[in-house]
Amino acid sequence: VSLEESGGGLVQPGGSLRLSCAVSGFRFVNFAIGWFREAPGRAREWVSCISSHEEKTFYADSMEGRFTASRDIAKNMAYLQMSNLKPEDTAVYYCAREATEWGTGCQHGRSRYDYWGQGIQVTVSS
Repeated sequence: VSLEESGGGLVQPGGSLRLSCAVSGFRFVNFAIGWFREAPGRAREWVSCISSHEEKTFYADSMEGRFTASRDIAKNMAYLQMSNLKPEDTAVYYCAREATEWGTGCQHGRSRYDYWGQGIQVTVSS
């Protein structure tokens, strides 16, 4: 099982970035994919996820309306489109596989995810 993020970088406040998560080694359609982030000096926090069943998307309150999670089953890719970025969005972003196959909805707790990407830096600064 492998997940690998890409698409991070430096962006000005108000700008946009799309993170990608390439997955392999498991049946992608069967598992929810979550996104987390970790800012310096802060705990890793749940950002968003897309469920396996019906591909429903869920967001943390501060990301609602700015971030959009999606997935392309055929390409084994998950995405996090981030818009109207703010300096407080600066963090290392991770994608992760939820441990429960065909779970309902999405889990928020880190312990509910069993495989993680290596993380990618997103810096929002002028």
